[in-house]
This record gives sequence, C-alpha cells and structure tokens, in this order.
Amino acid sequence: MTQVLTLTPEQVTRYSRHIIMPQVGSLGQRKLMEAKVLIVGAGGLGSPVALYLALAGVGTLGIVDFDKVELSNLQRQILHDTYAIGRPKVESAKETLQRYNPDVRVVTHETPLTSENAMDIIPQYDIVVNGADNFPARYLVNDACYLAGKPLVDGSILIFDGQASVYLPGKGCYRCLFPAPPPPGSVPSCAEAGVLGALPGLVGSIQSIEVMKLILNQGKSLAGRLLIIDALTMEFREVRLRRNPKCPLCGDNPTVKELIDYEVFCGLPSIVQ
Repeated sequence: MTQVLTLTPEQVTRYSRHIIMPQVGSLGQRKLMEAKVLIVGAGGLGSPVALYLALAGVGTLGIVDFDKVELSNLQRQILHDTYAIGRPKVESAKETLQRYNPDVRVVTHETPLTSENAMDIIPQYDIVVNGADNFPARYLVNDACYLAGKPLVDGSILIFDGQASVYLPGKGCYRCLFPAPPPPGSVPSCAEAGVLGALPGLVGSIQSIEVMKLILNQGKSLAGRLLIIDALTMEFREVRLRRNPKCPLCGDNPTVKELIDYEVFCGLPSIVQ
C-alpha cells in the first residue's frame, strides 16, 4: 500500500502561498515534495535553480559539480558567499539550501559528469536541469537524458544573452537544434567574454519555473520552443523547435546509441585516460 505524504502544520504554513493556488494546492505541493531533480552545475544557472526549487519544497535535489568556490564566482553565483571561497561548491550549495529549507534532501555528486558516470547518476532523478557552461557537457547531458528517458530543462547565458528550453524524450533534443558543436574557440566562454551578474538569475528562474510546471503538470512548457533573451534591450523572442527526423540521437535512424567521448566530439583534447 502506497503511503500518502502528509504535510505537517509547519509545512502547511511554509508552503501556504502554493497551497492556496488552484494550480498547486496540497496535492501539487505533495508532488513537489516527492520529486527528485538533478542540477548539473552549482554555478551561475544552478544557483538560482537550486534555491528556488528548494524554497518550493522539491523533496530531493541532486547537485553535480567538482569545482571549488572562487572569488570571481561571487558576482553571480548566489549559492555561495565570501566565506565559502576555496570550498567545494557542492558543500557550499548543500549548506546554503538546507539553511533555506531543512525539508529538502540535498544529494551531492562531487565529480565531473562524464560518459562513465552519467548513466549511473541521471536515472536516479525525475528531471534534469542543465547549468553546464561548456559544449562537451551540454551534449553529454542531452544525450544521457534522452537515453535515460528523462526531461531536460536547458539554459545558457553569455554577456547579455540568455536561452532556455525544455527537451522531452521523443519530442526533440538539443542535437535537433545543434547537430554539431561550433568549431573550438569560435564561441567564447563566460570566463573569456563575461556575463552580466543578474542574467543567470533571470534564466535560472525561468528554468526553475519550467521544472515546477513539469512536476505539477500545469501550463505550457518550453518544449518545442527556444526562448531567446536579449537583456540589453530586454527583448524576448521564440524560435519553434521540432524533432528532426535526421537527428543522430532521436531521429528515425539514430547513429548515437550510447555515450561517447564528448571532448573529442567537440574538437577538444580527450580527457579519457
């Protein structure tokens, strides 16, 4: 017999602004509390995503990151503060999230996400959020989510520009939009070109909303749409996305059937020993 999650009086108060919403209610809040979400990266995008999902009461948050907190992170990575400099980001993130909401179970994966471990980590969760800032990781997360049958809530940021979308298994993927990565060095990283400190908050908030909509089965998700944000002009536009029948991953005759060496795929030196 399945045990029904019961909200405590403290939880009813904590989540009262959700519970009074007809789109959420007590049933929806229980769905949030039973959900398991994996966040890839505890940096600019992962920070607001993790914070808002924790505040919303998402029951289990997994965080994958192997970096340590640096002073240059603090301009935008709101999970961390000055006292966390030098510490592993997953440790700093866990402490911050549990201070905000001790209800939330935070599972830390202090490791790079690789072709060797992705299919061990990703299947443990219901939804995956991509906050990775490099192309090998973006393709890896996309491919692993498709192969594991998990929804992917994707986001990216650079300078004043942001993007967000949702990829549902069988309804298109990142490779449908970008079948091949750009040539190495043609797209600068945030470390090379910079990023406005508040921009990750905007895009990460959109990603967290998309996660909650998927959990609650409410509204119209960004699946099939790429939201493009120009924060300099504060213009939002959409590009329609469709599953590409010729996609090497999710197309009619796929050639990518397992995870590969994504560094080599993106034209970078392999890190596989």
